[in-house]
Amino acid sequence: MAYTLEFLNAASPGEAAQMLDGLYEHSPWIAAKALEQRPFKSLAHLKHILAQVLQDGGKDAQLALIRAHPELAGKAMVSKSLTAESSNEQTKAGLTERSPEEFARIQQLNADYNAKFGFPFILAVRGPRGTGLTKSQIIDTFARRLSNHPDFEMAEAVRNIHRIAEIRLADKFKAEPTLGNEVWDWHEELAQYSDPGFSEQGQLTVTYLTDAHRACAEMIAERMRNAGFDEVTHDAVGNVVGIYKAAPNVQDPKTLMTGSHYDTVRNGGKYDGRLGIFVPIACVQELRRTGARLPFNLEVVAFSEEEGQRFRATFLGSGALIGDFRQEWLDQTDAEGVTLRKAMQSAGLAIDDIHALKRDPSGYLGFVEVHIEQGPVLNELNLPLGVVTSINGSLRYVGEFVGQASHAGTTPMDRRRDAACAAAELALYLEERAAQDGDSVATMGMLQVPDGSINVVPGRCTFTLDLRAPLDAKRDALAADVLAKLEDIAVRRGVSCSLKETLRASAAPSDPAWQARWEAAVNSLGLPVFRMNSGAGHDAMKLHEIMPQAMLFVRGENAGISHNPLESTHADDIELAVRAMQHLLQHIDLS
Repeated sequence: MAYTLEFLNAASPGEAAQMLDGLYEHSPWIAAKALEQRPFKSLAHLKHILAQVLQDGGKDAQLALIRAHPELAGKAMVSKSLTAESSNEQTKAGLTERSPEEFARIQQLNADYNAKFGFPFILAVRGPRGTGLTKSQIIDTFARRLSNHPDFEMAEAVRNIHRIAEIRLADKFKAEPTLGNEVWDWHEELAQYSDPGFSEQGQLTVTYLTDAHRACAEMIAERMRNAGFDEVTHDAVGNVVGIYKAAPNVQDPKTLMTGSHYDTVRNGGKYDGRLGIFVPIACVQELRRTGARLPFNLEVVAFSEEEGQRFRATFLGSGALIGDFRQEWLDQTDAEGVTLRKAMQSAGLAIDDIHALKRDPSGYLGFVEVHIEQGPVLNELNLPLGVVTSINGSLRYVGEFVGQASHAGTTPMDRRRDAACAAAELALYLEERAAQDGDSVATMGMLQVPDGSINVVPGRCTFTLDLRAPLDAKRDALAADVLAKLEDIAVRRGVSCSLKETLRASAAPSDPAWQARWEAAVNSLGLPVFRMNSGAGHDAMKLHEIMPQAMLFVRGENAGISHNPLESTHADDIELAVRAMQHLLQHIDLS
């Protein structure tokens, strides 16, 4: 029997507790406490309340819950004393059918893990799709997490417990994330294409106009056609553009643009950019399935290039749509000496037509983008969705301190002109100053001592600065303070300094009306609205230059890591992203 939310909300305390029995291993108090907050607006709302109850319970309660879980393929499995839920999960992951070598490896990992952390290893073995991780994936994750800090690992255990509860709840309510599963599968399908030198190693790398890149474009186009788009084209910079036309009774309809990029960084993840392509495709598929039309055209653009990995130019795809394609880029060469012009010609792109791609903003309602967060915030808060308030503006510099190289043994500490120490002091100041804002970030990403030696006081030190903030005024105030501190350090330490600005990108605050629409969409799912800025750049910041924009973030797993093979998200979170976008599309008032 499948439960319903209506039945849960109306049931007696005893009946309701029985319905939620077994969600959290040997810990019925969590469900009992959550039920005090009925009625629940949705299963997503219920999941959030359950997680909040455990969070409010404190560290001791969380540790007790972790310790209530059995080891993977441990004594409880051997003695057949697992709970029905745990037995089902470990069986689906194949842990009941393992070789002697696999069993021995898991037992050693269990012993090492318990010795280090004092609690059992917890992993949602049914995985992000709910169908089960492979034994090799489980063992690899087990070994990787052994290197974590104890506090981080405890939090990771709790996050996996919530994922286990989420899957168990879906089983009870027969709440299959059908659209989320389908979109998840599309990402797996697209990830089969990777550039030479990376595909052989099982790594995902798709750079501009390689064979893998062009294969991705064809697959995305085919996915659009299958979903029911009215028009699907490839444009002069390699963007894949799908149009779902407005209802025929709408006179001179405007267009809402959405999308993201399908290129990747080297050895990157499957969801960066691509999630923002597939979520709206799923929305169009559902519109076509039900025969529904919108009072505006929906234009979904799979941008061909955003990362700048093959050529020293970024946002080629979205930049072309705002008229920002620079002719000098065509003479840039990649690592093999191939010019951008030659690469585009070989791909059959009509370079002379690029200027015609510029959109007229008067015909557009705006631009919205769904993107994986690429950070730990939503993951730590156990929230599947976040509404972006602004994309950070940024400044980048390359610099050099020059002091005096001297003998490390004979130069007294108070007579040194140490260039590396000057840079180190500046790096520490970056942490301190950016933290004062709360939402600014500052990074010294590269720090090098040219021709350094173990017994020489560094006479030169080169470094980079990356300064970001959600508003240009805040970014500029941060930069002013950092540059003033740099001068102070140089004078006080007797070194000279040179600094060159290499990048200046304006912040892109979300349009209030479009941000409000995303907030209403999240609220409609029964989720709290969490507002956050984006530290990373996105295609939305380019479209921001000519039309209003706003973004929705989707939680990433593995502490939100991105630009990394561990980048991941759950089918359930993807489902919520699709539902949120459906709500946004269906509640745009054009009157």
